[in-house]
Amino acid sequence: MKKILIIEDHADMRELLTWQVELMGFAALTAKQGSEGLQKAQSENPELIILDIMMPGMDGAATTQAIKQQYPHMQIIALTSFQEGDMVKRAMQAGAIGYLLKNVSADQLMDAVRRAASGQSSLSPEAAQVLIQKVNEPAQLGHDITDREKEILALMVEGLSNADIAEKLFVSQSTVKFHVSNVLSKLGAATRTEAVALAVKNRLVK
Repeated sequence: MKKILIIEDHADMRELLTWQVELMGFAALTAKQGSEGLQKAQSENPELIILDIMMPGMDGAATTQAIKQQYPHMQIIALTSFQEGDMVKRAMQAGAIGYLLKNVSADQLMDAVRRAASGQSSLSPEAAQVLIQKVNEPAQLGHDITDREKEILALMVEGLSNADIAEKLFVSQSTVKFHVSNVLSKLGAATRTEAVALAVKNRLVK
């Protein structure tokens, strides 16, 4: 009997999914959060994982990415109650083979599980629509800036020099210079002052 791991922080939804999975004839395993799910993926080696994209701590997209990096053979179906483009896109980019809303019927879930087990993707019509909209949206300024670059950009906004930033972050000035150069390039800014002005105008830093 194939094993399906359910990662869901809400007890009622976890019980419903467990019931549906067992009704299909699969063995159901459960976890309440992403980190626990990652551990169970390692210890139980399930063939398929169904997870909630909106979880406290390690969210569904991060959990999907971590699992797929370590266990690329495991197929993942992402569930959410939110029709939100970024979540759909992140789940797909992280490696989920399916994306369904939580109001999915038992038959739809069964079809998605069967398709995932055979390596075929499933995308609910609602999820497909928001993904299409997301793809057609112009990229937001600063969308590709990393967390480290945002940290340095915030210090630039405060008026710190490269030397000051290096001292504050305990890194070399050459490292700071490299990150500042990347920030300017990603913002399309010719100067440090222009980058700071764009960051403030577009609220790229807190």
